[in-house]
Amino acid sequence: MSIINRIFLAASSSLISENLMAHSAKTAYGKMVGIDALAKSGHSYKERLREFQSRVPIMEYDAFVPYIERMRKGERNVLWDEPTKWFAKSSGTSSQKSKFIPVTPTSLKLTHYGGFRRMLAWYIHTHPQSRIFCGKALTLGGSVQVDGLDGGRAKSGDLSAILLSNSPALVESLRTPSRKSALMGDFNKKLDAICRECSSQNVTNFAGVPSWNLMLINKLLEYNGCSNLLEIWPNMELFMHGGIGFDPYREIYKTLIPSGNMHYLENYNASEGYFAFQDNLDFDGMLLTVGNGVFYEFVPLPQLPDFLSGAKCRAATLEEVELGVDYALVISSVNGLFRYLIGDCVKFVSLLPHRIKVSGRTKLSINAFGEELMIGNAERALAEACRRCNCTVTDFTVAPLFMEASRSGSFFTKGRHRWVVEFGRAPQDLDAFARELDHQLTQQNSDYEAKRAGNATMEQLELIEVPKGSFERWMGSRGKLGGQNKVPRLYHNQDYIESLLNYLHQ
Repeated sequence: MSIINRIFLAASSSLISENLMAHSAKTAYGKMVGIDALAKSGHSYKERLREFQSRVPIMEYDAFVPYIERMRKGERNVLWDEPTKWFAKSSGTSSQKSKFIPVTPTSLKLTHYGGFRRMLAWYIHTHPQSRIFCGKALTLGGSVQVDGLDGGRAKSGDLSAILLSNSPALVESLRTPSRKSALMGDFNKKLDAICRECSSQNVTNFAGVPSWNLMLINKLLEYNGCSNLLEIWPNMELFMHGGIGFDPYREIYKTLIPSGNMHYLENYNASEGYFAFQDNLDFDGMLLTVGNGVFYEFVPLPQLPDFLSGAKCRAATLEEVELGVDYALVISSVNGLFRYLIGDCVKFVSLLPHRIKVSGRTKLSINAFGEELMIGNAERALAEACRRCNCTVTDFTVAPLFMEASRSGSFFTKGRHRWVVEFGRAPQDLDAFARELDHQLTQQNSDYEAKRAGNATMEQLELIEVPKGSFERWMGSRGKLGGQNKVPRLYHNQDYIESLLNYLHQ
């Protein structure tokens, strides 16, 4: 193993560093699970790791809620020993309406801002002719609210809004729109303000969730009477995207930004931390960031129920992961969450350096008929179907339609998936597109292929096309426009689809 790789793996073991352990040892949670004793022990790394994994349980968000609520009310030294007033609000895989992830001063500086600095440093190093700093970076931020739980001191909001609220003066001088406009709570008013403020500026790069930025681009084109974004910002060269898969959007972005100098760079920047970025634009994978206040563990997805039931299983560390395995990601971090199951599944596409792909969510999948469809499968199949049928998709959601039984109890309708799709450029033959999408799903997922073989337990998917703007209007009606809110891609029942279709039929 090379010296560089040894340094990488040493940095990845930052949990055992005195800094991370010492901070947690002072907290109520750290004392309860015995991290305080571990911090004082003279054990070797491997001994301390085994002890840590045996003492500290892997937990989902719901189990941390009582501790986080104490933090939001102003109590000190609960999960972390720094005063914490910021909490990133997001929807996700929990029974709560929203998650509130602590953003400690250390996590803000070391994990979130540190990740962006590394990514930008890499981009400039590999693109020395870049002119991104000769213009502005556009950020489509969310909003923040005062919690009211700590005398007005605690605040929650989208991660993007928290990053904007705390960005240094130098960063603000290179960013647009104004902080006031970027933090507007009304998404449509925010878009109007951005059009007014930014259309005449030299914007060279932008960042965010592809679906929301697509709405912004369409608004800008309409406002300026242009056919593509280069007519407004001719020096545009970089879109840093994340939050959802980019493949279904790639072609429509290339159409709206027709430039050979345009780069699309994927980031893995969750509410819990900045974990990875695409360090090779020709390679499908993101470089895992280490030495950033985060210790990573990985649970093979089939073993996850055993872990959560309390079985004595050991999670893998970076030294032990294998290529091509779907892992549930577990982090221990300077945000105070130790052995926290964040809800994402990752797959390693290279080792040393460790590069990952986000392959899905621990709960964002459909397994109604044993098909085990992950979001990554669905997005890749959709992208390929769009390529073959010369169309683009702006939004979609999928849910299973279960087998129906006759009065005698015999099945007369087999199960299938129902796709509701909003096209940017519709296919010429919708039925042909549905068949192609179904075929591509069988190519991406062997379990789906097995269930579809001979219509064994699943029939061909059902496709419903909705008019342009449908998802945006529906999300707006639910108060879910912008920020960390995402269209629910895969869901285990028809609730979201019925809500959308009922809204459209009003």
